Amino acid sequence: MKIGILTSGGDCPGLNAVIRGAVLTGDTVYESEFVGFVDGWRGVESGEVIPLPRRKVRGIGRTGGTILGTSRWNPFHGGADGAAAVARSMEETEVDALIAIGGDGTLFTAHRLAQRGIPIVGVPKTVDNDLDATDYTFGFNTAVEIATESLDRLRTTGDSHHRCMVAEVMGRSAGWIALHSGMASGAHVICIPEFPLSIQEICDFVTARMRRQPRRSPLVVVAEGFTPSDASESFSDYELDEFGRPVLGGVAQKLAPIIEERTGIESRATVLGHIQRGGAPTAYDRILATRFGMAAVQLVHAGAFGRMVSLRGTSVVDVPLSDAIDSVKTVPRERWDEVRRLFG
Repeated sequence: MKIGILTSGGDCPGLNAVIRGAVLTGDTVYESEFVGFVDGWRGVESGEVIPLPRRKVRGIGRTGGTILGTSRWNPFHGGADGAAAVARSMEETEVDALIAIGGDGTLFTAHRLAQRGIPIVGVPKTVDNDLDATDYTFGFNTAVEIATESLDRLRTTGDSHHRCMVAEVMGRSAGWIALHSGMASGAHVICIPEFPLSIQEICDFVTARMRRQPRRSPLVVVAEGFTPSDASESFSDYELDEFGRPVLGGVAQKLAPIIEERTGIESRATVLGHIQRGGAPTAYDRILATRFGMAAVQLVHAGAFGRMVSLRGTSVVDVPLSDAIDSVKTVPRERWDEVRRLFG
């Protein structure tokens, strides 16, 4: 069997480990042949592939990014018949089945293709950890580690200058990175999309922190998708990507001058941005991603198309692709109530 692999959407630590796990398992257990489609769905449409022999994936599990390249191309964009284009490409490249590695947009596309009879399985990927069909996604652990280290560094410069530091981390519609990195770094306010604080509440926590220990810098961690409960509509006016989702970023830069104006405390904004998903994956993400790749190949050879691998507890299982697109996994109320006790 000839299997095509693609990585789509934002890059993520652990993508190469998935590719490695899939190729080594397919080669050893099933004697499968692998090719990689270049730059996600764009490469699938154009039929641009590179061979993936066993020797090509040696040692890539510890590296960041993706050796296949990626894009946010949507084969169904503008009403195009994406399924027909994908089927034609698979026929021309003699690929029997696809493994699509990506987040909600990629898996939504994979689900539509599966409904049209394309033999495809999915591997969930998102640093945001917001896919409801799996307990954890690879990349999340690395993003939290990077964010936590960055926040620790911001604390030292904030303390030196007696400034309020406002740090923006990734999190489109779920605040998992902000929650975990904020707790780990001892943030005094954490702002997430699920439970929006008002600007006044944020300022009150900042002021309370400075009042208790004037020489310690308040640290505000905010998810990129956060909008204050009392903000105007223009506060969250963003452009849209190929999948109709807002291209976020800049909330920290909007909040910092407001905090400074209302509290009189000098404030600075830092946007961590893409640094959170760059570089080598953590050991946890390397292992999880490798297991996902191995399990994806097993699904392909079992003919379990229209499904994706998933982590349940410590076990890798498989679930319908539809489970990944039905809802977003958001921070639950009990986790928010828990962390809010630490503010100020």
